[in-house]
Amino acid sequence: MAFLTDRKRATGLGSGRRGTEHHWKMMISSVALVVLVPLFVFTFGAGMGGTYEEVLAYFSRPFPAIVTALTAVVAILHFKAEAEEAIIDYVHGTAGKLALVAVTAFSWALIVSALFALVKLAL
Repeated sequence: MAFLTDRKRATGLGSGRRGTEHHWKMMISSVALVVLVPLFVFTFGAGMGGTYEEVLAYFSRPFPAIVTALTAVVAILHFKAEAEEAIIDYVHGTAGKLALVAVTAFSWALIVSALFALVKLAL
């Protein structure tokens, strides 16, 4: 029979003091995506079906380019935050740290490549 105090049983299982901050960040990015995704779908849809020159001209205008860039950045950062939370919860030790580094690097590489492609298309 083990004589453990309540505090000893809860060691390492308590609050990380970051749950509320993460929740609000996810709520804000979710609301932003609720607005941005339909805008992106209609904006992207309006640009499809044309010739190469028409698509270049369409995405060289500010509104479609800004909507596309904002949607890409917010969606990828939202993915990154959720993937990090899942890794923190379920993967521990060195594998968890390496997974966090990989998710962060992958997310920023996606953002850079999406913005580079958009700039290349728009200019």
